[in-house]
Amino acid sequence: MIPLEIERKFLIRQSTELFDNCSEKTDIVQTYLVRPDPSLQRRVRSMTTNGTAKYFYTEKRFLSASTREENEREISCEEYEALLGEADRELVPIIKTRHILIYKSQRFEIDCYPFSDSLASMELELSDEHQVIYFPPFADIIKEVTGDKRYSNAALAKNGCFPDEEQQPK
Repeated sequence: MIPLEIERKFLIRQSTELFDNCSEKTDIVQTYLVRPDPSLQRRVRSMTTNGTAKYFYTEKRFLSASTREENEREISCEEYEALLGEADRELVPIIKTRHILIYKSQRFEIDCYPFSDSLASMELELSDEHQVIYFPPFADIIKEVTGDKRYSNAALAKNGCFPDEEQQPK
């Protein structure tokens, strides 16, 4: 049976208090691969924490806005570099820094992108779609963006900004 990933995503404002409560920081480079099956998303990631890099290969099939089948496995650096040869040239690699925030036994992943000093995305994996979420009081949540394709990693990397920042002068 293929594991399910149930996830909700929120647009938030960055703050010192938010990052002061995070326990881990990881630099991520995520590259999408060509899709022989259009219903299957493939990617590789390089994830560097405290100077140590790990590499992952992931396949996802989207079932609904918040639920997808996900197969992920750690791979060697050599396999990662070989898979980069299958990169989808129409999609920009995603560069981001992920901060981990544990609050009331929930693991929030806060992704910051180099194009924004003020906004970030915050994701939470759930055990079921109706699970109650306990938000940290110091998290300044602007809105939920689960299922909004404009906030997907691929769209953010391609556009180089959050949709909410498009109209603002740089």
